[in-house]
Amino acid sequence: MARFLELRNISKRFGGVQALKSVDLDIEAGEVHCLAGENGCGKSTLIKIIAGVHPPDPGGTILIDGEEQSGLTPAESLRRGIQVIYQDLSLFPNMTVAENIAIEHQRGVRLLRWGPVQRIARSAMQQIGVSLDLDRHVSDLSIAERQLVAICRASANEARLVIMDEPTASLTRREVDALLHLTLELKRRSVAVVFVSHRLDEVLEIAERVTVLQNGEKRGTFDARDMTSRRLGELMTGRSFEHHVMDPLGAPTPPVLSVRGLSRSGDYEDISLSVREGEILGITGRLGSGRTELALSLFGMHRPDRGEILVAGRPVTLHSNREAIEHGIAYLSEDRLSLGLVMEQPIAANVAVTVIDRLLGRLGLVAADARQDLVRHWIGELGIKIGSPDDAVSTLSGGNQQRVGLAKWLATGPKLLILDSPTVGVDVGAKDGIYRIVRRLAEAGLAVILISDEIPEVFYNSHRVLVMREGRITGEFEPHRCEEAVLQEAVDA
Repeated sequence: MARFLELRNISKRFGGVQALKSVDLDIEAGEVHCLAGENGCGKSTLIKIIAGVHPPDPGGTILIDGEEQSGLTPAESLRRGIQVIYQDLSLFPNMTVAENIAIEHQRGVRLLRWGPVQRIARSAMQQIGVSLDLDRHVSDLSIAERQLVAICRASANEARLVIMDEPTASLTRREVDALLHLTLELKRRSVAVVFVSHRLDEVLEIAERVTVLQNGEKRGTFDARDMTSRRLGELMTGRSFEHHVMDPLGAPTPPVLSVRGLSRSGDYEDISLSVREGEILGITGRLGSGRTELALSLFGMHRPDRGEILVAGRPVTLHSNREAIEHGIAYLSEDRLSLGLVMEQPIAANVAVTVIDRLLGRLGLVAADARQDLVRHWIGELGIKIGSPDDAVSTLSGGNQQRVGLAKWLATGPKLLILDSPTVGVDVGAKDGIYRIVRRLAEAGLAVILISDEIPEVFYNSHRVLVMREGRITGEFEPHRCEEAVLQEAVDA
C-alpha cells in the first residue's frame, strides 16, 4: 500500500510546554488509523501540524506522497487532500446542505450559481452513498446528519486523508454503525481515515493500526487486531484499569426521589422509578430513548403532562430548575460546553455560580474570603488540576472541566445528583477518576442517577440499571446478578 503521509521527528513547544517530542507517524493511502491518547497528550497539536495550522519545530519533516513540505499552510494542506473534521464540524448552520458541501468551490465567486452547487453536492453524496435533502439548512439537522455533511464536503474537495476528531461522541449505536460503514466506503476509494476517539471499542472495530501518544511522545504504533480497549488504556495512561461491579446496597432506606406514572407527550411515557440514599441508579438506552428528557423534567426544566414526583416521600411540583435545586436536586448536563459551564469565565466563577447568594456579605457583595474557601475546598475535594482559580475553564482538559461541573453542583449540597453522560469526550484515565468520585459520593450518602449510552459505564458503576426505549422503561437489571452482555442485549433488542 502506498504511503500518503509521513511525519518524521516532529516536535512542538509552546512557551515552557513541550507538546510533542520527536514523534514519527506514517499514514498509508486507504488506511483506517486510530490516534489514541489521554487529553493533553499532543493529539490535537499533531493534527494541527498535519493541517498546516502549526509549523513543527526545526528538525521535523513532513512528506506528502514522498515530497517534503516546507512551510505547510492550511491552504496547501487542503490542496494536497487533507481534510480535518473537528468536533464542532465547522459548518455554517444558516446555510443549506448543498452550500456547505460545495463551499470550497465557491471561494472568490461573486455570484452564487445554484446549478453547479447542487451538482457538486449531489456528486459528493453519490460517491460515498449518502442521501440528504440538499435544500435543508444545517441548523435543522441532527448531529449525525451534520457529520455526513462534513464528510461529503471532504469528498467534494477530493480528500485523500480525512481526520475525524471524536466522531462518535454524540451518536447512537445505529449512527455509529453507519459512520463506520461510511469509513469503509472512503477506504474503498483509497481515502485514508484517521480517527481520534476516546470510545476505544468502536474505533478498534474498524482501525487497522493504532498509534498511541503519551505526554507528547509516541508509545508506538500497533496492529489493531492485536489490541484490546483495556490494553490500549494501559498504553495511553501507564496504568491498569480493573472494572468490578458494585456490591448490592445494604438494608433498604426510604427513597430520596420517587416517580410514579410520569409522562410527557412525545418524550416519555408512564415512568415509575425510585432512587435511595447512597444508591447509584443507572439509566441507559439509545439516544432518543427519552433519558435526557426525563432528567430535564426531574430538574424542573420540562413540565410533565401527568404523573407524580416525590422528594423524601412528599409530592412536589417543579416549575423551574431553581425549585429543583431548593428541593436538593442537581443536574450535570451532557453538554458541558454550552449548557454546563461558561467556558471563558474563570474556574472560580463557575464553581461558585450556583451558590452566589450564600456568599453575599452585608453590603450585598460577594465575600471574597468565603468564595475563595468554597473554591479551594472543591478543587481539593475533587482533585481538579488547575494553574490558578482565575484561569478560564476552557484552559482545562475535558476531565478537569467535568470535575468543575461537578463542583458547581456539589456546592449546592444536593440530596440527588443527576449525571447525564458525564464522561462524553473524556479520556480513559479521566473517566476512571470521575467514576471514583461518583462512587465516593454515593458511599457518603448521596443519591445518584447516572445516565449513559455506554453500557460498561452504567454496568460497572451502578447498583441498578434501568433500560429505556422509545420513552418507556423496558427492563431493570442488577449488575451483581447478571452479565454485561445481558444488559447489552436488552438495549439492542
